[in-house]
Amino acid sequence: MPEPIIAPSSLVAAIDAAAESVQAQVIAWRRDIHEHPELGNREFRTSALVTAHLRKLGFDEVRTEVAHTGVVGLLRGALPGPVVALRADMDALPVTEEVDVAFASKVRTQWNGEEVGVMHACGHDTHTAILMGVAQVLAGQRARLHGSVKFIFQPAEEMPPEGEDGGAKMMVEQGAMDNPRPKAVFGLHVTSRLPLGVIGYRPGPAMASSDSLKITVQGRQTHGAMPWYGVDPIVTAAQVVLGLQTVVSRQVDLTREPAVVTIGSIKGGVRGNIIPDSVQMEGTIRTFDEGMRDDIHERVTYLAEAISRGSRAGCKVCINKHYPVTVNDPALTEAMLPTLRRVAGADHVHFVPKVMGSEDFSFFQRVSPGLFIFLGVVPPGTDPLQAAPNHSPRFYVDERCLVLGVRALANLACDYLQSGSNA
Repeated sequence: MPEPIIAPSSLVAAIDAAAESVQAQVIAWRRDIHEHPELGNREFRTSALVTAHLRKLGFDEVRTEVAHTGVVGLLRGALPGPVVALRADMDALPVTEEVDVAFASKVRTQWNGEEVGVMHACGHDTHTAILMGVAQVLAGQRARLHGSVKFIFQPAEEMPPEGEDGGAKMMVEQGAMDNPRPKAVFGLHVTSRLPLGVIGYRPGPAMASSDSLKITVQGRQTHGAMPWYGVDPIVTAAQVVLGLQTVVSRQVDLTREPAVVTIGSIKGGVRGNIIPDSVQMEGTIRTFDEGMRDDIHERVTYLAEAISRGSRAGCKVCINKHYPVTVNDPALTEAMLPTLRRVAGADHVHFVPKVMGSEDFSFFQRVSPGLFIFLGVVPPGTDPLQAAPNHSPRFYVDERCLVLGVRALANLACDYLQSGSNA
């Protein structure tokens, strides 16, 4: 893309003033959504709130029920120019809230057959409220917009329920990035790893791919006092777990990119004096390079099967790919850095390390060049390294971050549109 021509100072001032004026409403939306969280593919109330807001603003198009509960709105500017997309995710997590705020969630529901508490423990309530605020700000500047802005409110970023499809991949499949197709897509994520007022960025691979791993070791059940009459899948599984540690530490060139292979669950047996028939293990694989990703999958499978075969046990390895690597387009990132520095101040825009967490924003980046940034939420006086992390029941957001999020996304969109109209 061309070097961005920053939007006229009068438009920048108008956007920032409008963001300040909508701040109280954005906080109110955030608290309402936080108090009424909904899990993936079940964001009915949140989706209705978003839809009503976009229609009230007079959006040219508002498409609902995309990937079950997603909403896609199109705001056409009065002046010619390209199309840019902004995305927010709407779903909460099966977490019981422990934060002492007046609007804390008390919601409980069923998730994959279990009764769970529900909480916006990852901050998607803030993402939705911020993008609703951006919609209001940019709708008010429609006469001065060069091109169009596509608003994508996405369900099920934290994965849909078992047996269902959803999330960004399904939104893309159902045309969320088409008619018209954006030239660029922007998104943000609040984080407890950065202090209030700080924006984090990273060009290239920024967040890891995410794949689930399931290994079943099949032995032959026998009395625990006479193991020679059977095949012990517990000992074999232990050897497999230890062997898997060598995939990353000894078989992968970590000077290229980091990687993680983790076994987080082992289940097998019912009594101490019975060697069971089988053991099931579940885990996750994280990488920052698609070639390394496939290579690690092959090595994990070969190693688990070979170790099991050496113990006369059977082995079934199942690896499911979930989210690709989140890759920020380097040219787009560099081009938009002046915007971020203007919005937050140069001293408050930080180059950040890679994140082993994953994001299905990566599916939108496969359609159009994308930039995904991080917004600090830790209040002054608290060390981010000591703050409760995202996904914790004690995850806390300093709501003063919200107006910065509105300003960041609104200015990214306007500056990009301005650059395209002058290309």
